[in-house]
Amino acid sequence: MTTAAPDGLLLDEAVRFTSELIRLDTSNRGGGDCAERPAAEYVAERLADAGIEPQILESAPGRANVVARVEGSQPDGGGLLVHGHLDVVPAEPAEWSVHPFSGEIRDGVVWGRGAIDMKNMDAMVLATVRAWAREGRRPRRDIVLAFTADEEDSAAYGSDYLVRHHAALFEGCTEAIGESGAFTLHDGPRLRLYPIGAGERGTAWLKLTARGRAGHGSKNNTENAVSRLAAAITRIAEHQWPLRLTPTVRAAVDRLATIYGVEQHGPRDVDALMPKVGPAAELIAPTLRNSANPTMLSAGYKINVIPGSATAHVDGRIVPGGEEEFAETLDRLTGPHVDWEFLHREVALQAPVDSPTYAAMCEAVEHFDPGAHTFPYSMSGGTDAKQFSRLGITGYGFAPLALPPGFDYQALYHGVDERVPVEALHFGVRVLDRFLSRTAAR
Repeated sequence: MTTAAPDGLLLDEAVRFTSELIRLDTSNRGGGDCAERPAAEYVAERLADAGIEPQILESAPGRANVVARVEGSQPDGGGLLVHGHLDVVPAEPAEWSVHPFSGEIRDGVVWGRGAIDMKNMDAMVLATVRAWAREGRRPRRDIVLAFTADEEDSAAYGSDYLVRHHAALFEGCTEAIGESGAFTLHDGPRLRLYPIGAGERGTAWLKLTARGRAGHGSKNNTENAVSRLAAAITRIAEHQWPLRLTPTVRAAVDRLATIYGVEQHGPRDVDALMPKVGPAAELIAPTLRNSANPTMLSAGYKINVIPGSATAHVDGRIVPGGEEEFAETLDRLTGPHVDWEFLHREVALQAPVDSPTYAAMCEAVEHFDPGAHTFPYSMSGGTDAKQFSRLGITGYGFAPLALPPGFDYQALYHGVDERVPVEALHFGVRVLDRFLSRTAAR
């Protein structure tokens, strides 16, 4: 990899800020149970120290967001939103090798909840804009920074609140970068891949309710709500969704086929391609189709009583353009005795892979890791990009990290012993600095 001589403080702050942010426990337990305020104040202080004017915006007591703007040298062009969330999922200390909120730096690795998801990115962004302030540099386009609350739940206290109540702060932004992209996938000793997020499946969290006839558990009951629900859940779990190739996924498949030298003859070859593209398959395969996975069941209150109703929850994800198919399929699979409704719904996203911004992300990665290959991918889940898309902002996933072979990045998302190598942060902040400094407004 290229190792230019950057500002040493840039590298140091990327690591130190990651560690210090981890120490601020911003666990989001859902249902409003979280307090991002300490992390928001930490971020705001470091922006203010660099002469950048932050705004702390609380959606509820303790539920704080930070927004700031860095003016570019070409202010007439479209601005770029850079967003990262301040909350993290909970962690049980007894399960960890180190305390999850210690931010310990040991053997060249920063440990703790948020090291990957995503206080590392927050730290790299802070370090980057502070380096610009020290050196008197300005990016080409306006950069709007948003450090959000509540991404790990519904975003109601974070990006959704900002979009609804403070849309003017994002005026002029046409594109955005956020989490989950530009991390290393190794396939053998020589092949290094960097997926860059250019889409997301839509979120469709569902509640299923089966109705029936209550009665004694000792008597036959052909209108048993539990049985009806169980049958519907089984049909949903076993359903084979058809292939639905979106432009982003099509671009990913074509790029990977080229990298691996695999000839394709049509859409039917896509499933056959997956075993041939190494670790990239784990990212691409879930985005080839809609999906619906049962996750929760609830019924009854006593073993000898057949209840009159039963409920279940299903995590549904929808590819762009797959909404009608999803609804029609759920109607058919649930049948006449089970109703379903959306508990939480967010749009599917796509971003162009022929844009100057996408090209600039690829260039920045490949500049610091010559010989590596970038490719676009659609995220199987979702990020704050969904909310910001309501402002007409096109979102990409770009939180660069150069990871060593054997480092299971995906497993550490919400996992035990979450951690990030110091060298990965050094690479990431170099890449971010280059990309954010040089990218031009579209």
